[in-house]
Amino acid sequence: MTSSPARTVDVRGPRFAAWVTSAVLAAVLLTASGWLAAAQAAVFAVGAAAGLRHAPYAVLYRTLVAPRLGPAREREPEAPVRFAQLVGLVFAAVGAAGYLLGAPLLGALATGSALVAALLNAATGFCLGCELYLTVRRARARTA
Repeated sequence: MTSSPARTVDVRGPRFAAWVTSAVLAAVLLTASGWLAAAQAAVFAVGAAAGLRHAPYAVLYRTLVAPRLGPAREREPEAPVRFAQLVGLVFAAVGAAGYLLGAPLLGALATGSALVAALLNAATGFCLGCELYLTVRRARARTA
C-alpha cells in the first residue's frame, strides 16, 4: 500500500493571495470593519478546511493570473500553506471579534499582526505560518 504523494502548489499562488490579503487587511485597519475582517476570516477558513484549490484567492489566481504567467517553475507542499491559512483564520477571527464586540484595540492588534505576516509573505516569499508548521512538525518528530 503506497501513500498518495503530497499535494503541491505553484509558489506564485500563495504570494498573490498574500498581496490580496494584505490589501483586505489594510482596508480592515483603515475602516475598523469587523465585517470585512470576518469576510477575510471566511476566506482563510475555506483554504484551511477545504484546501488551497478551493480557496477564493487561489481560484482567482488560477483562473485569471496563472494563465498569463506560464507554467510554474517552482512548487511547494500545500500542507504548510494550509496551516498558515489556519493561523491567518485565528488572527482574522480575533480581529473581527474585537471590532464587532467593541474592543477595537484588540481588533487592530490582531489584524495588524496578520497584515505584517501577509505583507512579509507577499513581498519576500517568507511565510511565517509555514515556518510555524515546520517548527511544530520538527517538535512532534522529536517527541515521537
